[in-house]
Amino acid sequence: MDPRQLWLAHGGPRRGRRPAFSREAITAAAVALADAEGIDAVTMRRVAAEVGAGVMSLYSYAPDKETLLDLMIDHVAGELPASGPLTGDWRADLKTIGHRQRAHMLRHPWLPAAVQDPRAPGPRTLAFLEHALAALRPSGLDGAARLEVFAQLTSFVAAQVAFEVGQARVARDPGRAAAEALYLAEVAADGDHPELAEALATAGRPATPDAVFDRFLTRLVDGLDAG
Repeated sequence: MDPRQLWLAHGGPRRGRRPAFSREAITAAAVALADAEGIDAVTMRRVAAEVGAGVMSLYSYAPDKETLLDLMIDHVAGELPASGPLTGDWRADLKTIGHRQRAHMLRHPWLPAAVQDPRAPGPRTLAFLEHALAALRPSGLDGAARLEVFAQLTSFVAAQVAFEVGQARVARDPGRAAAEALYLAEVAADGDHPELAEALATAGRPATPDAVFDRFLTRLVDGLDAG
């Protein structure tokens, strides 16, 4: 859908009697469905049932599921702080933004996959982007480079959250987790994978999701070239 029509035009149908629901209500229903059952559960039929509308009437607001997904992403982006004081330490501020993105995506586990596809950002997403670019201004990077850094950060957070969600799913199945551990132990002992054997034998660092994310985020942000 043309992003100008989606984000700059009025959000309701242009003709006919006034509906008993709104684009905001449709989007909120789709988000609640995705949060509870995953993005595959979001269909026009299910969303229509949630708001008590006919399926065909939804197409006046979102002509396809991809457009609905655009609306959903921007809807939940309103949860992210788009203003507030910045420290002037761009690396510290960028880490704060990364932690906020992680918490946001963990609340909405369908987001990591959704944000990886190229999309025209809506107004709430743009407000958060503006805040992030302002946080990066003291880095001395030009505008294009700051956009690249923000995209890199978002992709990293999305990938890490997707991994965390997958790991949590495995942890809920002790049999699978134990089988995978035994498998890796046998592979490491076969003599053909000395690097893996050394890595597995090394005293582990804290492996909680919070600690792992913080460690990876620090490596990413501290390694950025601001020259």
